Amino acid sequence: MARLAVAATAAFGADVLERVAADHDVVALVTRPDAPRGRGRRIAAPPAKLVAEQLGIPILQPPALGEDVTLDADVVVVAAYGLIIPAALLSRNLWLNVHPSLLPRWRGPAPVERAIMAGDDATGVTIHRTVVELDAGPVAAQQEFPIAPDDDAGAVFARASTVAAVLLAGVLAEPRFVPQSEEGVTYAEKITAADRALDWSRPARELHDRVRALSPHIGARGVVEGRNVLVWRTRVVGDELELLEVQPEGGRRMTYEEFVRGLR
Repeated sequence: MARLAVAATAAFGADVLERVAADHDVVALVTRPDAPRGRGRRIAAPPAKLVAEQLGIPILQPPALGEDVTLDADVVVVAAYGLIIPAALLSRNLWLNVHPSLLPRWRGPAPVERAIMAGDDATGVTIHRTVVELDAGPVAAQQEFPIAPDDDAGAVFARASTVAAVLLAGVLAEPRFVPQSEEGVTYAEKITAADRALDWSRPARELHDRVRALSPHIGARGVVEGRNVLVWRTRVVGDELELLEVQPEGGRRMTYEEFVRGLR
């Protein structure tokens, strides 16, 4: 059985770590340093670190990856890690990136969100060899799955982590690679404040796709009944957008009906 290390930070990476550790010997987690999070900006551990602590996996949290970082592992599985891996480290071990898209579509840091915003009806998981160029390495395995019209990013990430565990089992047993196509390349740019803004003049389906792309982990922003809110759930009925769950500025998540009652 191969000795594995995992490089992961965000919730998707934490889920992949937990699933991989169930079947393999994970000798270390490499994750980003603790950082301020949430409305209170309190210092908190990244999700992957919390999983590693529960599983008793040794944890490394370098602010950047340099040649001084050594991993006693045959393979390093990368999933939502968030830092650049230098060529010097890529040459020491086999690094496998778990990317939640059908590469070469949606290379970059926000593949799930961008796929949903674009109205894609399918996405998937690609396991590829990590190279210096972003998400461009040769492919070891890939599997597609559908995105339902009302799936949010949370649902897609959950499905992707399940698929990733299955694909990794096969790849780790006998890794083989084919070059990644350079046709059909698109880039999933990082989500910005502008991406979160809801323009109510836009079509209902476009607004719905934006809301579900940013739920449950980021949140789309809009003005509703004169108040700034985060919009977490919507649905499209005919050509109209219905709000289902919102969060007033400084408040808690609630149904839209609760929100309206509170305005009276």
